[in-house]
Amino acid sequence: MYLGILAGLLTCVLWGLTFVAPRAVIPFSAFDLAAGRYGVFGFTCLALMLFPRFRPRGLPLSLWAFGILLGSVGYAGYFLLASFAVRDAGAVIPPLIIGLMPVLLPIIANFRENALPWRELALPLGLIVIGIVVANVSGLQHLDHEASWTMLRGTLWAIAALVVWIGYGIGNAWVMRRPDAPDALHWTGMQGLGSVVASTMLIPTLSYGTFASASPDEIQNFAIWVIALGLAGSWVATWCWVYASKRLPLSLTSQLVIAETVFGVAFGLLYEKRLPTMSEGSGALLQVLGVAMAVYVFGRQRQPLVAA
Repeated sequence: MYLGILAGLLTCVLWGLTFVAPRAVIPFSAFDLAAGRYGVFGFTCLALMLFPRFRPRGLPLSLWAFGILLGSVGYAGYFLLASFAVRDAGAVIPPLIIGLMPVLLPIIANFRENALPWRELALPLGLIVIGIVVANVSGLQHLDHEASWTMLRGTLWAIAALVVWIGYGIGNAWVMRRPDAPDALHWTGMQGLGSVVASTMLIPTLSYGTFASASPDEIQNFAIWVIALGLAGSWVATWCWVYASKRLPLSLTSQLVIAETVFGVAFGLLYEKRLPTMSEGSGALLQVLGVAMAVYVFGRQRQPLVAA
C-alpha cells in the first residue's frame, strides 16, 4: 500500500509543474505547450515500443481504443479546458471548482467500492474542502463581478475540466482493477499513443508567428520545458499513477491528487520568489492534513488484512 502512496505522491510532484509551465514559457501559448508536451510523451512511448518489454501484446482492440481515448481527452483535453477556465474566469474560481475533484471522486469511488464507512471519510474530505476555500479566500475578495459572461464561460470550462478529470480517474482505475489489467508500462504506452493523436490535432493552433519571432533563449527555454513535461510530467508521472491505481482503492488515490495542487502552489511560490500568504499557507496545511488523515484511516482499515 505504501509504495502505491509514494508513487501517487511522486505523480503529484511532477504534475505540479503544470501550474508553473504556462507562465515559464511565455511568449508561447498553452496550445504550443500542450502540443509539444504531449507530442514528446507520445513519441517517447512509440520509440519505447521498439523494445519488446514496452510493447503491448494480446490486448483486445476495445482496450486499445479506451487507452487512446484516455490519453487524448484525459491529458490534452483536460489541460486545455483548465487553461481556458483560467483565461476567462481568472486564477481563483477554476482552482476552487477543479479542486473539488479530490472530494467528488472519493465519494463516487466509495459508492462503487465501499472501501470505508462514510463517517471515516467525512473529516478528511471536509478538511480538504475547507483548505481549498481558505487557500483562495484572498482571491475571492477581488473577483471582477462586472465581466459576468466571461466569468460564467470560464466557470463552465472549469466544470468541463472537472468532469474530464473525474472521468479519467474512474476509467483508469476501472482498467487497473480488471482481472486482465495490462502491465503498467504497457498501459502508459497506450495512453501515450492517445497523446500523439491529441498533439497532432493541436498543430493548427500553434503560434507560428511566435516561433518565428522568438529569441534563441526563449526557444531553448520552451524546448527544455516541453521535454521535461513530456518525459517527467507525462511519461514518468503516468507510469507512477498507473502503478498507484493498481495498488490503492480509487477513494484514496483521488484524495492524493490534492497534493498536486499543494506542490503546484509551492512551485508557483518558488517561481515568484515569495513566501505564501497566511490564507495560502493555512489552506495548504489543511489540505495536507486531510490527505494525511485519509492515508491513516485507509492504513488502519487494512491492518487486520495484513495481520491475517
